[in-house]
Amino acid sequence: MNAFLTSPTRNLIGGVLFVLTVGALAVAGYMSQGWSSGDALYMVVLTVFTVGYDEVHPIATLPLRAITMGLIVTGCTGMIFVTGALVQFITLSGIQQALGHKYMSRQIDQLRNHVIICGFGRTGTMLARELQAGGAAFVVLERDPDRIEEARGLDYLCLHGDATEEDTLRHAGIERARALATVLPEDAINVYITLTARSLNKTMMIVARGELPSTISKLQYAGATEVVLPAHIGAERIAELILYPEAANAMRDERIGGMEKQLHDLGLELELVVAEQGSAFAGRTVAEIEHEVGPAFFVVAIDRPASGMIARPAGSTTIEPADGVVILGRANRAEALRGFQAGG
Repeated sequence: MNAFLTSPTRNLIGGVLFVLTVGALAVAGYMSQGWSSGDALYMVVLTVFTVGYDEVHPIATLPLRAITMGLIVTGCTGMIFVTGALVQFITLSGIQQALGHKYMSRQIDQLRNHVIICGFGRTGTMLARELQAGGAAFVVLERDPDRIEEARGLDYLCLHGDATEEDTLRHAGIERARALATVLPEDAINVYITLTARSLNKTMMIVARGELPSTISKLQYAGATEVVLPAHIGAERIAELILYPEAANAMRDERIGGMEKQLHDLGLELELVVAEQGSAFAGRTVAEIEHEVGPAFFVVAIDRPASGMIARPAGSTTIEPADGVVILGRANRAEALRGFQAGG
């Protein structure tokens, strides 16, 4: 607030209000001498902007001369002040914008092992919030100026540009990044970004959003490490809440309690998976499954639709088809989890 009160913005607003007040008083003064409102306003504008045209009516009486002299002194002075404040506002805004862009570019150049988010729509916004909560460094790429301003308002590092262009990705430090997430709603653009990003960094993780299941193979072929279908994930989450409410609520309580962040710092995550009929793990014991997958994950609870939650199941507990299995796993557990899928 104090910065605003000493800023060019305050000077500009104050000057404009002063000129308008002086103008309104002068119009009222001329009208009190019998002038019409149109003539009075015209006279005020001519005088304040020092155009130098002839007076609308002769300034012959003492009151008219007093009003006009007062208008010249206060109105013209006010306009000079407004002009100076406007120049200061434009100049300072340009300097601040240039310095802000330069400072942000310098910060991006210093990033190492960061994440690049391509797209700042609804998914990109939520992803940025989660990464910030997890303490991960990231930079947002977005071509929509309004969304870029939104990202800057949240103090996110961001670049205004097209993520399909190599120069934009290089400016975001793709050679030094550890991961890239392309979360635009257009599958074709996500495929192209994935292809371009993979050509610039052969080893980093690329997570791509897909709208249609048919896009999965295209994104994988382009170089995506993981493909996420938001609609599919949303459907799975709804099914979990319906079929395994105890496990879903328990995991929600862990997240609310802050446990999820602590586990994330250790490289671990809680996840609810379903043991599908005909899967490799259905019908096997917890001990057998954990022995097979090694350090990838271990079972912490089982939500059995018929009998409810089994917390801390013994190694001899058998995983039955349709069980909801809460596992605590590492980031590289995806391949091991295929054992819960039919045909996996």
